[in-house]
Amino acid sequence: MLTRLKISGFKNLVDVDVHFGPFNCITGVNGSGKSNLFDAIKFLSALSGSTLIDAAVSVCREGEKTPDIRSLFHCVGGKYDKEISFEAEIIIPEQGIDDLGQKAEASITFLRYIVTMAYRDENSLPSLGSLELVREELDRINLQDASKHLKFPHKAGLWRKSVIKGKRALPFISTENSGKQKDSSIIKLIQDGIQGRTKTFQLAALPRTVLSTATSENPTAFLARREMQSWRVLRLEPSSLWASDKFATPPGLGADGSHIPATLYYLSHVPGSSNKAVLTYDQIASRLSKFNENIHKVRVERDEKRELLTLEVVDYDGTVHRASSVSGGTLRFLAMIVLELDTRPVGLICLEEPENSIYPDRIPEVLKLLQDIATNPKRQVGPDNPLRQIIINSNSPIILNQAPADNLLFAELKELECAGLKFKRACFSCLPDTWRKKAFPESDTVSKDKVFSYLKSIFPAEEQSLDISPKPKQKKSESTDDRFDPQLRLPSFRDI
Repeated sequence: MLTRLKISGFKNLVDVDVHFGPFNCITGVNGSGKSNLFDAIKFLSALSGSTLIDAAVSVCREGEKTPDIRSLFHCVGGKYDKEISFEAEIIIPEQGIDDLGQKAEASITFLRYIVTMAYRDENSLPSLGSLELVREELDRINLQDASKHLKFPHKAGLWRKSVIKGKRALPFISTENSGKQKDSSIIKLIQDGIQGRTKTFQLAALPRTVLSTATSENPTAFLARREMQSWRVLRLEPSSLWASDKFATPPGLGADGSHIPATLYYLSHVPGSSNKAVLTYDQIASRLSKFNENIHKVRVERDEKRELLTLEVVDYDGTVHRASSVSGGTLRFLAMIVLELDTRPVGLICLEEPENSIYPDRIPEVLKLLQDIATNPKRQVGPDNPLRQIIINSNSPIILNQAPADNLLFAELKELECAGLKFKRACFSCLPDTWRKKAFPESDTVSKDKVFSYLKSIFPAEEQSLDISPKPKQKKSESTDDRFDPQLRLPSFRDI
C-alpha cells in the first residue's frame, strides 16, 4: 500500500507531495498531470524489477520507434532537470514466498523508499540516452511513529494494528560516500537482524536498483520489492474485455482488462466446494444486475475442441449473448467485479477513467464497487478484508460530485518560478475541511468555487444548475463518508 509519494523532476511533477488513503479519486482537467502521476507510480514499480533503462522505456510515450529517456525529465525552456527523485512511504505484507518457494518474513512492515536518478548521455545510443543511480535508501518507519504518517480515517486498534508490525534500528538499503572521489559512493544492502551481513555495491557501476536484486535472504527488502512490483495501472480496452482465453491462460486480470474468462473460471473452480461455480456465477450476476437489469446469468463456456474459455451472459428471456455482443460499459463493470472477487493480488490498483462507456446514471454504482475493492480501514485486515488500495483518475464531473470529499484530489496546474524561469507544475489539491488539510496544513487546497468553475466549464449554463443548499443529513454507516456538500444537478447526457 502506498501511503505517501513525493516526486520531483518527472515530467510536469515538480515538488509533488501526495498522501493517499485506501480509496482515492483524482479528478481535473486534461493535461493537469493525472496520467503523469500514474506513470510515476508505474515507473517506480518497474524500477523494483527491471533495469533503469527498461523501466524508463516502459513509461515513455507509446508509439515512439526510439524512446527518448530525456523526455521523462522535467523541462523548462529547453533546459532539463538534472535528476528525477521519488520518495515513497509504503506498507508491505508481513510474509511472502519467493520464486523458489522460500518463505520471507519482514522484520518491519512500514517503510520509506527513496531513489534518485540522473540522465547520462550514451554515445552508442545518442537518441536514447541512459540513466544512472544517484541515491537509494530503504528505511523503517517505526511503530511509535506510524500515527504521525497515517492520517486518513482508520481504526488504530483494528486496521493499523493488523498491518503495522515489527521494529528495526538500522536501514535496509543506504547510500554512502566512501571517499573524496566523485565516483566513490557505495550502496549498502543490510540483512535483517541486529548484526545482519552487509553487501556493498559501487554506485557508479549499477545498471539497476539494489532493491530489484533483493531475495528472501533480505526478507524485508524482498517483500518491499514484491509490494512495489504488485502495483498495477489498468487501462481497460474494449477489445481486450470481451476476448476469449486459452485453457492454459493464467488467471488474473490484465492491465488492459484481458483474461476475464480465465479469471472467472479459476474463481468458480477453486477447490473446497462442489457448487462453487454456481455460487460464484450467481454472485457475479447479482452484482452485475444492479448495473444492467437485463442480465440474469453469467457463465464461462468451455470449448473443448478449440480449448477456449469464452464469457457469456444470459438475459431474462433466456437468450445467450457472447461477450463480443455485450456493451462496453457492462464489460468494464464486470472487470471491476472480477477485481473485487479475486483477492489473491493485493497492493495498489490504479484505474484510468473507470467511467468510460458507462451511462452516467450508473456511475455511482461504479464508485461504490471501487470503494468496496479497497481495504476497509475500520476493520482488521485479513482474507475477507485484503490490503488493497484504489486510485482512480477521471475528468468526469459526475465522479467529482459523487465521490466522498475526503477521497478527492483535484489536479490543477500552478505557476512556479525557479532560477528566474516561470513554469507550470502539477498540483494535487484537496478540499478544505478534509483529513489531508487537517493533518497536513501545508497541503495544496482547491476552493469549492474553483471546483464549481470547472464543472461550469464542462456544462453550458443553460443545460445545468447548481444547488448549493445543504444536503439533508444522513445517518452515517461504517462504509460511507460525507459527500461533497454542494450538489450538482447534471443534464441527462442522453444526447451528449
